[in-house]
Amino acid sequence: MEHDIEISISERRNIEPEEIINLYRANEWSSADKPAELYNALRNSHSLITAWDNEQLVGLGNAISDGHLVVYYPHLLVHPDYQGKGIGKMIMDKMQEKYGSFHMQMLTADGDATEFYKKMGFSRAGQTEPMWIYKGNEH
Repeated sequence: MEHDIEISISERRNIEPEEIINLYRANEWSSADKPAELYNALRNSHSLITAWDNEQLVGLGNAISDGHLVVYYPHLLVHPDYQGKGIGKMIMDKMQEKYGSFHMQMLTADGDATEFYKKMGFSRAGQTEPMWIYKGNEH
C-alpha cells in the first residue's frame, strides 16, 4: 500500500552501518563489498547529506572538499523504491547551499545520472577525459 512520503534531509552522521550497506546493496554498488571502508569514508567526508523516510535511510550524498575552492561529489544514491521523487535533487540542493559559490564543483556521471546532473547545472568539463584507477565493477 502506497503511503504519502515526507522526506527529511539531515547532516547527522550517527547512522548504523547496516543502513548504509543496505542502501548501497539495493543500488548494486560495489563499495557495499567494503563495508568498513565505505562507512569510514562517508563519516569522514567533508559533508554527508542523508534523506530519510521516517527512520528509514532512503538516500545519501557526500562531498570531499578543501573547504574553500574545490568540491568533489563521489556518491549520490537513492533507494530504487524512492527514485524519481526528487530526493536526489533535495540532496544536491543542500550541497549547493554549502558549495554553490566554490570555484570548481566536480563529479563523475554516467548513464541516466548524466541527464540528472545536467538539470542540476553541471556540464561536461571542457575537453577533459575522465580517468581513474577503479576497483569496482558496476561501470
